[in-house]
Amino acid sequence: MFWVLLLLLAWAVAGAACTRLCLAAVRAAAAEPKDAAALRGHDLTLYEAAFLSGGPARVADVTLVSMARQRRLLLAHTGWATVVDPRGRDEMERSVIGAIGPEGQSRIAPVRAATAAADAVRGLADRLVSAGLAVPDGTGSTVAAGVRQVRAAALVVPALGATALLLPGPTGMPRDLVALWFTLPLALTLSCLVIARVEIPPHARWASPAGQRLLTALTRRAGGKGTGGEGGGDGDRTYLASVAVRGIRAIGEPELRAAFAHRDQPWRD
Repeated sequence: MFWVLLLLLAWAVAGAACTRLCLAAVRAAAAEPKDAAALRGHDLTLYEAAFLSGGPARVADVTLVSMARQRRLLLAHTGWATVVDPRGRDEMERSVIGAIGPEGQSRIAPVRAATAAADAVRGLADRLVSAGLAVPDGTGSTVAAGVRQVRAAALVVPALGATALLLPGPTGMPRDLVALWFTLPLALTLSCLVIARVEIPPHARWASPAGQRLLTALTRRAGGKGTGGEGGGDGDRTYLASVAVRGIRAIGEPELRAAFAHRDQPWRD
């Protein structure tokens, strides 16, 4: 009857993982700002939308794409960034220019990393957290850690079930019924993952429930009037809003997309 102990262990692993994820999701959902009604009419800037969708790295990406579209920064398909206009129009652009350095040319990867870690992005994050639109440090990672633990449990449970089936000697029960018992905690973990995939959007790591609602409203308006904030005309703002929400996969220009394809590759002189 040793398989019963393995079954209890499988239930303990599955139950603990699913409980942790549910508690993390509840705590994140409970972080509702006091002035939630006033925030419903708030129009996100491109930088705010970028941070809530993808964090500091997304803010750097949107800034680079915005400057490139305005011909103030050249992003070559080889993965190099070259300054055309050294006058930044806001603190994010000045962070990019400062990250490129006095020579006016640098690889995109270090520029992106330095911009994401700049004071301007940290200040943006602090303002969004204070407004109740972004989750504080650790909250989003707790939800993500809960998802990872449930995924691990979904692997541990069948491993325990296989171990129980491979045990020598009689089990006191037909082996197909033993396998059926182990499908119950497995079904719990898989259903929890399905619910998490539906209910917890990818940007929940950065955006609070209030921020997620504003992102949803921004996405619905993307085909219309744009976001208001950085950029040129409405069409350009709509394009940049798509990059802010969806990331570099929303970039339509082949050469610009190729430039970002080099951003995470190590460079050797």
